[in-house]
Amino acid sequence: MTTFAGLHRVGDPLVLPNAWDVASARCLAEAGFPAVGTTSLGVAAAAGLPDGVGAAEAATLELVRNLAGLPAYVTADIEGGSVAAAVAVADAGAVGVNVEDAFGPADAHADLIRSVKREAPGLFVNARTDTYWQRSAGLPETLRRVRLYADAGADGVFVPGLADPSDIEAVVAAVDLPVNILFLPGRMTVASLADLGVRRISTGSLLFRAALAATLRTATAVRDGAEVDPGLPAYAEVNAWADQPGN
Repeated sequence: MTTFAGLHRVGDPLVLPNAWDVASARCLAEAGFPAVGTTSLGVAAAAGLPDGVGAAEAATLELVRNLAGLPAYVTADIEGGSVAAAVAVADAGAVGVNVEDAFGPADAHADLIRSVKREAPGLFVNARTDTYWQRSAGLPETLRRVRLYADAGADGVFVPGLADPSDIEAVVAAVDLPVNILFLPGRMTVASLADLGVRRISTGSLLFRAALAATLRTATAVRDGAEVDPGLPAYAEVNAWADQPGN
């Protein structure tokens, strides 16, 4: 069986869908995805919590525990994270974590990466920098941060919001690690990112937001007498997905 790290291949990147509950993770694993990530926005929003402030740490840990036995690798988005949070999800069965710098002090984030790798050396630490996420700090600062995080022991680097092909190529060339890009519909394809040397492509909150959109479309179709999508999964299929892996 290919290791989780081994799924990050040049020319054949890992397409990592992000789940928010057991059923979504199960259906993705059964569709053949070899690894599933959690989405911090989806997990937080489903629990009625805000994203990006560490409020969903317990919910994320509970989800990882509930995914024990999933026929796919699980990697957890622990937002800004902590050593304790990383060790907890590793003990619960996660093979990796995303830790984001929220464009805070880069040296502090590098220290966190070192500490996580010291306490959980087998955990794949995907170091996220938010230089392009809801801001634009520019390519030079991005390169400085990804190099710093690579030197601190990160196993991969993640730059959500990065979309310009020349900038992506520059990040790929800057570190000898897998580069993770957030999939942005209409702005990129898996093939184009593979050609740029990207080795991991995440969906982030895309699937959760798509599920909300489908919920609204279906509800309004029922209300307005429009056609409902005939391709919906059956009750029994969803009930099977909802059963915790390993039961």
